[in-house]
Amino acid sequence: MNPKKQQRLILFGGIFLAAAGAVALTLYALRGSITYFYTPSELALLDETPTSPIRLGGLVAYESVEYDRAETGDVVSFTVEDGGAAVVRVNFAGLLPDLFREGQGVVVQGRMTGDGVMTADNVLAKHDENYMPKEVAEALKEQGVWKEDETGS
Repeated sequence: MNPKKQQRLILFGGIFLAAAGAVALTLYALRGSITYFYTPSELALLDETPTSPIRLGGLVAYESVEYDRAETGDVVSFTVEDGGAAVVRVNFAGLLPDLFREGQGVVVQGRMTGDGVMTADNVLAKHDENYMPKEVAEALKEQGVWKEDETGS
């Protein structure tokens, strides 16, 4: 093989290995910050309970919100549903968003416990009457629960 061709081959091989290494390191660093989105029905279909943090989206079930004034702060428990048969109980210690209420869309982020209850770190509620998180709206449309209004949203 020509020495010039051999040098080019080594150079391109080195560049490829460096780029592959950079991609691998980036993916390895980002693996801890990935959170998957589930609806209660999708969560019920899983073979095992996720151990990493997840996002759960759906509607706050009517008459499911319970407040407990613990010594460590306010604790609220509520049920998230998506119109299917599955529901997930959520426990959250902290302040809820002002617009949090029963029958409204919500996305909670946290971890599942072994008994199927989610311990939430963060609760996000819709911010006006025309908004629902994209993931929740898509999941509800797939379930056949979402009813579009005249504006098509």
